[in-house]
Amino acid sequence: MTPSAQISAVIELLLAIQKEKYIPADSTANRFFRRRRYIGGGDRRFVSGKVWEILRCYRKLEWWLKRVGSPINPRMMVAAYLVLSGNSINKVHNFYSGEKYAPLLLNNNEILYLQSLVNKPFVSAEMSKAVIYEVPDWVYPIINDQYGDKTEKELSTLLEPATLDLRVNFLKVEDRYKAREILASENIQTELMNISPWGLRAQGRQSITSTNAFKNGLVEIQDEGSQLIALMTGVKSSMRVLDYCAGAGGKTLAMAMMMENKGHIIASDIFPARLNAAQSRLRRAGVFNCETHIFAEDAKWLKRRVESFDRVLVDAPCSGTGTWRRNPDARLRFKENDLLELVEKQAHILDSAARMVKKGGRLIYATCSILRQENQDQINNFLERNNNFSLVEPDTIPELLPEEFMKKTSFQLTPAQNQTDGFFCTVMVKN
Repeated sequence: MTPSAQISAVIELLLAIQKEKYIPADSTANRFFRRRRYIGGGDRRFVSGKVWEILRCYRKLEWWLKRVGSPINPRMMVAAYLVLSGNSINKVHNFYSGEKYAPLLLNNNEILYLQSLVNKPFVSAEMSKAVIYEVPDWVYPIINDQYGDKTEKELSTLLEPATLDLRVNFLKVEDRYKAREILASENIQTELMNISPWGLRAQGRQSITSTNAFKNGLVEIQDEGSQLIALMTGVKSSMRVLDYCAGAGGKTLAMAMMMENKGHIIASDIFPARLNAAQSRLRRAGVFNCETHIFAEDAKWLKRRVESFDRVLVDAPCSGTGTWRRNPDARLRFKENDLLELVEKQAHILDSAARMVKKGGRLIYATCSILRQENQDQINNFLERNNNFSLVEPDTIPELLPEEFMKKTSFQLTPAQNQTDGFFCTVMVKN
């Protein structure tokens, strides 16, 4: 593709993401590229990379366009991004040439708007903290109240690109070092993770899914924080385990590996498409101690198994604030009422899942949120409502975890502090 055609594709994809308000940007991007198979791998990486950069500074671009009186649309967002990134007006004008596959020619008004942005910094002293750190206005006070003098570091790190983390599947390869060798033979360079004993971190943006190591189930894409949640379950090969909100099965896969394909796991979710994806991943990983069930409160399979599980993992639906590095579009859609609804839903799910834990069994609650309302506050309220549950003793946390985690019954990870996505996890026991 020519540079102008690439910029045109950036505008088109950004427009598609804006139109699909309730669909994650990565899903929209995948569909966008499937319908345009003529776009090669290098061009695809350029287009998606630029779109994600724009999503990470969306509020600042919006602020500048309002400032100069410009319409706010994908066409001007991209042009403003180019100018604020140091491109000359002439260069931007060449991108918007109006020729075949290029964006339409810039009109006189658009040129005037862009000229007003020349030599302007991305960050203005007149911007609010919420705009600078790309969070909704109502969210900033909540995070600031929680993190205090660490707020700016936490939010700055959430604006950085996420790492590409892998979990080595010990059902198919003996250790991380062997997996690392195999990946290196396919030109994928990795380093050992600092916390997870199963983790490898790939260097830069690499196409893991096209490797034989991935296709044959030797590695799975999974953030280090998510791997630590699986470790906190402490599952063993003799156990009956329920993954209550399994989604596409990332933690299910990790627990099956911990159980050495023994015992029994049930992965449930309300969305059939997610469970279909989980089944595909389970087959690829060589897992056969797991079955999947569509979740419903009155499902017969659920009623028959009340108080029968040694471990119940609740990876609860949440704000996803801890994954904003990966999903910068999500912060633009996050509304105050969403948080209120999520907190209520999480409480209901926790109470429902608690019924499934047998006496002496454990309930593990996790989110990919950095907000106290969804995490520690949620657990405190649950324990007040359910006096037959308590936090586990620190010395019963699984020994595979690093020492700093073995002394905790719960943890809050953030990108700034742990170089992982933002995750919360706590472990409770049914007395």
